[in-house]
Amino acid sequence: MKLLTKLTLFITLSKLVIVALFVALLPTLIENIAFQYTNYYLREQKDKVMSVVNRNGVDFYLQGDSSYGSYTMLKEEYISLEPAQQQTKRDTIETTQRIVERDTLNYRVLSHTFNYSHKNYILEIGKTTSSINQYNDDLQRVALYVLITLVIITIVIDLVFTRFLLRPLGLIIKTKLLNRRFPFKEQPPAIKTTTVDFKLLDDSFIKLMDQIHETFEKEREFTANASHELMTPISILQTKMENLMVESELDEQFQSRLLEMMKTLSRLKKIVHSLLLISRIENEQFARAGSIAVKTLLNDVVEDLDHRLEEKALTIVMNVSDEVTINNINSDLIFQLIYNLINNAIRYNKSGGTIEINEVFEVDSYSINIKDTGIGIPEHELSTIFNRFKKANRSGNEGYGLGLAIVKSIINYHNLQLKVQSDVGQGTVFSIFFPLEMMDRSNH
Repeated sequence: MKLLTKLTLFITLSKLVIVALFVALLPTLIENIAFQYTNYYLREQKDKVMSVVNRNGVDFYLQGDSSYGSYTMLKEEYISLEPAQQQTKRDTIETTQRIVERDTLNYRVLSHTFNYSHKNYILEIGKTTSSINQYNDDLQRVALYVLITLVIITIVIDLVFTRFLLRPLGLIIKTKLLNRRFPFKEQPPAIKTTTVDFKLLDDSFIKLMDQIHETFEKEREFTANASHELMTPISILQTKMENLMVESELDEQFQSRLLEMMKTLSRLKKIVHSLLLISRIENEQFARAGSIAVKTLLNDVVEDLDHRLEEKALTIVMNVSDEVTINNINSDLIFQLIYNLINNAIRYNKSGGTIEINEVFEVDSYSINIKDTGIGIPEHELSTIFNRFKKANRSGNEGYGLGLAIVKSIINYHNLQLKVQSDVGQGTVFSIFFPLEMMDRSNH
């Protein structure tokens, strides 16, 4: 999962958790706010009554009676004033019941005692709890709408900012990692960013790619030079040994040893020739302006390997159309590519087995599949079979570990794709994928 996707999920889920917690706590919060506001309202009403008492006296309310009481028409609020036994120092606010005209109602009541003209009085101001909570649902709804709106706005802002913040990382991945083919010939410019971490990462990638490219160039130069230098003494030794072989005075034992040396020298020459071929491919010393018909190419390869097919009694089945042509390639290299793959299919096949060659047209590519019924390749070796001098652990392996290395070099040189599927004891399938722009179908 991409970093941006993870951050998007985290931002969204965290906001949803906040909304869920807020919804769960909202009724309690609204109720507390309503009661706090009611307490404030009751204190204000008390201050107004006490202001009237201080200005006009208690009789303004009592008017000669021993107590005073009043309530609104719907009994939502009431006020009472009557003598008290003693004076308390602090006001009290509590939820309690009061009987008003034979109705028992729940009120939020503020009780205040005071002294006037050497007499203690108690003032009560109450508000029904039902009237306090009557707007709670509306308040909860409005608060929820406001919260959801704010959450959506913050999510959008967070996502936009996150995308902007991670844009340099996306550029680093796009320019430094994706669709890059080794060796790195062109170094993309440094990413412009004010984030120190991304700048350090980008600089590290550039330095690493430079080091890899430099190391690869040294290795390639060494391989090419060493191979060229080795070819001369190998050719001289081979010539001298051939001259010795024709001399009649040599005994049979010496000739036998000389023949073994010739075989060893021949293997060494093949290895050097293969290394030179890989070096020339990597140095792009081959033109890619040729064209070749697929059916003709496969027929030529099979004809060259016909004697090996007969030796193992193998049957080859080819399902390839006549009109398909590959363009913008080097015909000799593509021949070598197909030759090596079919040669491997023969080498590691079972006697009396089969080799199938099929073509597949897909949406954006054309592929040639070479399938054998051989011994297969262990799964843990599939990732290393294209390395130089790396031979799969398969019986009857008389190669030098360079055939598939040459295949990989040709694949990379032509910007193709190669996939391998193998089951031990069942066989192996090598699939070569050509872009459709390289293909031509004359009859369609």
